[in-house]
Amino acid sequence: MGWPDGSQQRQNLPMVGRECLHCRQWIREGEDHDCWTTTEAALTDDLSDDLRDAWERLRETAASFGDQRIYASHKSIMFSRKSCYFFVRPKKSFLELSVFLRRTLKVSQVRKIDRASKSKLVHVVHIRHRDEVEKPITDWLREAYEFCDAPSESDSKPKPSANKKAPRRKGNR
Repeated sequence: MGWPDGSQQRQNLPMVGRECLHCRQWIREGEDHDCWTTTEAALTDDLSDDLRDAWERLRETAASFGDQRIYASHKSIMFSRKSCYFFVRPKKSFLELSVFLRRTLKVSQVRKIDRASKSKLVHVVHIRHRDEVEKPITDWLREAYEFCDAPSESDSKPKPSANKKAPRRKGNR
């Protein structure tokens, strides 16, 4: 289809929209886009038999702890109560398990530890087989499940009321 003047040339007209910061896809103005939405099935579809067995055992174990929300987000499967207590990133040759605990674990299964917040440390564990989803890993998952529902230290401290003025400090001005 040509232009009204009969020419076939294109003009450099700006496309109205934006580039998604996550997937780098161009989204036109008014178009729905949610690259973070996925499903457990989509994330675990390409797993080997060993990894699929490990995933199923991991999910069953966590689900047996009690009331929680299990959902897929971006490239992870999240397990949460009030907040996420662990998540799994399925990879080609292992399941990357990230568990949030109050304490530091100094064991060979933990490949990396990072501070996630003032009270939480995230411990990264790689799982390659169903037989690895047993103690002590299942104990850590239960500990994380119970920890994420416990009141934090900041919840137990009295909060200053909004209408009181803070006392003035003496010294440097």
